[in-house]
Amino acid sequence: MKRTVLMRRIDRRTMLQTTGMAAAGLALHSNAWAWAYDAAGGSPIAPIATAGFPIATTGAGKISGVLQDGINVFKGVPYGGDTAKTRFMPPVPPERWTGVRDCSAFTTMAPQLQGARGGGAGRGAGAGAQGAMATSSSGVPGAPREQGTQSEDCLHLNVFTPGLRDKKKRPVLVYIHGGAYNNGTVNSDLYDGRRLCRRGDVVVVTVNHRLNAFGYMYLGDLAKEYAASGNAGQLDLVLALKWIKDNAAEFGADPTRVLIFGQSGGGAKCAALMATPVAKGYFQRVMTMSGQQIKGASIEIAAGRAKTVLQKMGIADGTKGKELVAALNALTMEQIQDGARAVSSDWLPVVDNVILFRNPFDPDAPALSEDVPMMLGNVHDETAVGGGLNMTWEQAPAALDAAVHEYLGPVKAEDAVAAFRKVDPTYTPVQVVRAAATAFRAWPGQRWEAERRAANPKSQVNTWVYQMNFPGAQGLAMHTIDIPFMFDNIAIAENQVGREPEHLAQANSLAAIMSQMLITYGRTGNPNGDDKAKSPTQDGKLPYWPAYDLKNRSTMMWEAAPRIENDPRGAERMIAEQSHYHQAGTPLP
Repeated sequence: MKRTVLMRRIDRRTMLQTTGMAAAGLALHSNAWAWAYDAAGGSPIAPIATAGFPIATTGAGKISGVLQDGINVFKGVPYGGDTAKTRFMPPVPPERWTGVRDCSAFTTMAPQLQGARGGGAGRGAGAGAQGAMATSSSGVPGAPREQGTQSEDCLHLNVFTPGLRDKKKRPVLVYIHGGAYNNGTVNSDLYDGRRLCRRGDVVVVTVNHRLNAFGYMYLGDLAKEYAASGNAGQLDLVLALKWIKDNAAEFGADPTRVLIFGQSGGGAKCAALMATPVAKGYFQRVMTMSGQQIKGASIEIAAGRAKTVLQKMGIADGTKGKELVAALNALTMEQIQDGARAVSSDWLPVVDNVILFRNPFDPDAPALSEDVPMMLGNVHDETAVGGGLNMTWEQAPAALDAAVHEYLGPVKAEDAVAAFRKVDPTYTPVQVVRAAATAFRAWPGQRWEAERRAANPKSQVNTWVYQMNFPGAQGLAMHTIDIPFMFDNIAIAENQVGREPEHLAQANSLAAIMSQMLITYGRTGNPNGDDKAKSPTQDGKLPYWPAYDLKNRSTMMWEAAPRIENDPRGAERMIAEQSHYHQAGTPLP
């Protein structure tokens, strides 16, 4: 049934916010970003922008957006239908509408297991009353406030493009958010794509999709309607990529140059898509940022989790088929969320032999995507640990064991601490614990994926690795710190990056290099571009970046002056290799 969707009424205040009249005369420098803040001095309301309400035609109907800084911006664009109508089933295209649908602001996000946590709601969701920094649902400390309400009608994406219907074929950079498979959204100004568009004439798309039980609960053994339920969230992403392909010409995009990239859980979803047959052909490059997916959940493990969740939802054991479908459809969104919390953070794509037929990167890298370029990154201080700066050597083993017990395998915590002290005698106790925790828990998955790509001559030549060393506000290169650098959005991430003027200047300089690299990679499939001379790029600011191999393990070190280092932290790597890698959410090896 067709429905008419009218543009919402634009009042004077909204017009001032979206046209920039509220800050007339304020000049925008190419390396700075002006924002309008609410009266309380809190989070950004809207970027200072230029007037204009562009109209685009999608396969489901016309949409209106806003023109900001010369970039056409569309937010909350439906790429799929309301998933309340297709619970635990593959997504369907959105219903067609008549008239023009208002897509000028974020709308909804997927139902979460938990939302933004800690701290307060100051500028950029900064420090709270106790000095704690707020963390977004995607796990980003100090991130700008997330926007929108939780809803099963969440299959929306955001598009940033320099042109409409201009017959240009711009590379497409598609960002998938983190938050594991449990939480997260792209409804945040942290992922605003305008600066990437302006820097490199690209199209940026950011995607919301189903999470936790809504997107990854395996029910295929209980009802044929739910055969693909264990990968419904992944199928949402495939539908989004199909939407991009089908609507590419309207947004001045090239569907043959699509880069998917994501941080943490977003990177893991990218890795899983590389092993998913129905996703093949919808993307041509991949970048994962501190996110990997070595294994998926087995049917046995996934079915057991589903049983626990169904019991929490009040569904009687043995309920199957149409009776189960009716019972699940009768639940509220909140009841499903409450049930999903029974297994906390164990949600993963399922090796169901329907959508996913193998572990994404085990026992080897997927041949399905061996011809797809892949970049893999991690940050130096991935794993947060307790204990504080005053930790003693006597306390260090217990702190390490508390942080990563299940990842140490046969290695005793006290032996790991002793070994890491020998690697770098200048390490303090907390530095040893942080380095060891990272080496045993957060880093191995990225290493394994890179090593398995490097073991195949076809994929080795198109595999690159980076390590983010540039420190953030806390003096560490912590999980998520690379996001504002890749998006070139330092100005709205000062709570995360730091505010000291010299540090900010260096951060903006590095962000310019990293974001240009991302654009070049999206355009050519190679961070070095089309240059065959193996020479530095960006006027010498970016060294030539060799492909990763098992001999040299060449790694781009993101620092104030980027450089290449072979086998960084090699001694730490060899200590951690005494333990078998453990993928979170899967049985211990």
